This record gives sequence, structure tokens and C-alpha cells, in this order.
Amino acid sequence: MKKILAMLLAMAMAFSLAACGSKDGGKKGADDIPDTMTSQDGKYEVAFVTDVGQLKDKSFNQGTWDGVKLYASEHSLSYKYYQPANGDNATDDDRYNAMKQAAEGGAKVIVCAGFLQEAALAKAAEEFPDAHFVFIDNNHPVVGSDGNPLKNVASVEFQEEQAGYLAGYAVVKEGYTKLGFSGGGGGTNDACCRYGYGYVQGANDAAKELGVQVDMLYSWEYGASYSASSELQSMIAGWYNEGTELVFACGGSMCNSVFAAAAANNALSIGVDVDQSGESNTVMTSAVKGLAEAASLMLGRFYDGKWDEVGGQAVNLGVDDDAVGLPFASSQFEVITEDIYNTLVDGMKTGGSLEVKGEYDTFLAGGETFANVAVNFVK
Repeated sequence: MKKILAMLLAMAMAFSLAACGSKDGGKKGADDIPDTMTSQDGKYEVAFVTDVGQLKDKSFNQGTWDGVKLYASEHSLSYKYYQPANGDNATDDDRYNAMKQAAEGGAKVIVCAGFLQEAALAKAAEEFPDAHFVFIDNNHPVVGSDGNPLKNVASVEFQEEQAGYLAGYAVVKEGYTKLGFSGGGGGTNDACCRYGYGYVQGANDAAKELGVQVDMLYSWEYGASYSASSELQSMIAGWYNEGTELVFACGGSMCNSVFAAAAANNALSIGVDVDQSGESNTVMTSAVKGLAEAASLMLGRFYDGKWDEVGGQAVNLGVDDDAVGLPFASSQFEVITEDIYNTLVDGMKTGGSLEVKGEYDTFLAGGETFANVAVNFVK
């Protein structure tokens, strides 16, 4: 089953730049589609329940929402987004209430973003068995109160460590040895942790090849809420002032603080989840995953009458599926060529010689060191 999904996702990723099109009269892109609409019957059959943070976070929420909007618009379906109450302090009850509102508002498919949704989603899926739920960023089947997988829930997760590796490897090869990583979620967000862990591994391998040493500041400070803040911007500005050349901004709207600090200090940054090159000219590259494509793919499984292929299951997508990587065309590379990049990706695929580890617990606990990267955890 994963092979079928992987093939479809690879096809979607191949056309993702076209799907995000311009406003010049061609195929509609996500930016051409309004975030709100009014349905004639007051019902909205495709719904999106956001993760914490803003809808237009230029990252995780927005990337997933773009896929929902694009699919709904292209298939003339009514759509609506719902944000749990209490913002960054949303509880499971807040998330459940947003899903309940979506289901009672006519949603046939509810796309939910973020691993924090699981408890609320399981409750909502049992209470509304006729609604179908797409769970983005979850790596296992969601089970009901009887311990069995809920057939009306389909889960998708990505191997972010692979995208993080590619970013870390590339920037060191480009000559940068004073790096930073600022992650969201306070060290509890699996996706951010995998991005960061892969980033260190990639930087280490590139530094080893070049025979250089890399210094890396690594922090969750002020990033727990995924939001931009003056405190976060000040911290990152301090890093740049002390010699850091480039910071990987990993966690929703907090990227705005990193981009601003980079711009003020004539420095560079790395974006996350989606291609963020259009958000700041400081972005050298972005570690991306196919959020929009995965959301659209799963909606298609429902509307094509093929939900039984994904319901009650979970898929974990990576380079084998062309689901994670770097947006090479928009990256500011001078050393990394497309051939170098493709060779690296091929080596990372199943059967290749390059293994990127995803289990990060020992690393975050300070129990793993790297020969060519000195990681300084900032707390």
C-alpha cells in the first residue's frame, strides 16, 4: 500500500511548483484561493483543523492548508478552516471542539495537522464515524477505545531527519562552519527534533569530508510556542553578533524572528516545511516535506472512493517517496550542484550507503557527540 501512496505522492511532488502557480491567469495556486468562502447551504464538506500557531504561519499549518484549499477549489468543494480555542495554550478539549464543530458543520473529510491532535482526534473519530479524518504528522494508526485502529482515520508522517541532513550537509559544503538551530515545541515536537538531528548529522558528514570543524548553537529557547517573539529575535541576533553565520529556523511562525535577525545582521537562514525563499532573501535553502501534496493525496483517496486503501493505517514518507528534500531551484547554492544533490539523495534511499538516523533522544539528552560538529545546547 505504501508503494501506491509513494508513487502518487511522487507524481504530486513533481508538479508541486506548478500547483503553487502564479497569479497570471494560469492554473490557480494556493495564494489565488481565498482562505474563507461562503457555501450556499451553510455546510462545508472539506475542513482543516490547525495545529497551534497561526493559519498563515508560512510553514506547517499554511503548507497543509494550501493542499486542502487547492484540492477543494479544483474539485468545486466547499471548505473551511477551524482553529482550536486558546491559541498556543489549546487543550485536547479545545482541539476536540474544533473537530466537533467541523463535523457538525457538514465536513465529510477533516484534515488535522500536528501530533498534538491525537487524543482529540481519536475522540472525535469515534463520535463521528461518518466523518473521515486525515492526520498529518502522525506515524501510527489511531486507535479507538477498544484498542483497534479507527478505519475513518488515515495518518501520514515524514522522515524530516533526511531533509534536515540535506540542509546541514549543503550549507557546510557551501563553506559555513558557524551554524545555529532554533527549534519549536520545547524539544517535544518529533518533527522539529528529527529535522534538527538530521541537520547535525549532515553538517558533521560534510565537515568530515572537508576536514573542518563546525560549531553549532542549538536551542529550544523561546521556541516552545512556535510563535515569533522579540525574545527569540534578540537571542538569534546575539548569535549572529557572536559569529554565527546561518541559523536553521524550525517551527512555524517563529521563522519570522529568525529571518528578521538574519536580515538585520546581513546573515543567512534555512527555512522549514515549505520553500520559504519568498519570505526572506536571507533564506539559503529550506528543508521541505510534501505537506500540501500529502493532504491533497489523502483527500483524493476519499473522493475517488479509495479510502479503504488508507483508512486505519499510517505511512511514513521520505526520500524513497520523493516526499522530503531541498527546493534546489530556489536555493542559493554556489558549490552544491544538482548532480551533487541528486547523488546525495540517491545514497540516502533504500539500498544506498548513507544512513540518516531518526531516533534523537540520546542526542537531545547530550549523550551523543560528533567528531566534526561541536554542539552547544543553549538553555
